[in-house]
Amino acid sequence: MEHRRLPEITYQLHLRITRPLTVVVGRLGEVDLPAGEYLYTGSAKKHMDARIARHLRRDKLLRWHIDYLTSHPDVEVVGVKRSVIPECALNQAVAGEVVVPGFGSSDCRHHCGAHLKRIG
Repeated sequence: MEHRRLPEITYQLHLRITRPLTVVVGRLGEVDLPAGEYLYTGSAKKHMDARIARHLRRDKLLRWHIDYLTSHPDVEVVGVKRSVIPECALNQAVAGEVVVPGFGSSDCRHHCGAHLKRIG
């Protein structure tokens, strides 16, 4: 039986942080985020709808870096965009500032710096 790798499906969350925040984000520790607009780029091999729905819920087990933001009352998800462009290529196409090095990119092999960028 042939084992085929599932295609990666990517997405971007457009986030609005309404005031400057200091948040503890897992192993990254305490991070400071200025107010503004951000894009987070992620991917899933399956169950994309469930992944996005999870990101939109505030009440959840904090598992990924992005969970620490999307569960915060001063962070709003204002848009979601799906893509077939590979995660790192999509992230690298975003002009923006890396505010928290390593955020969302623990498994990144393309030297993105972070998969969360401040865009405004």
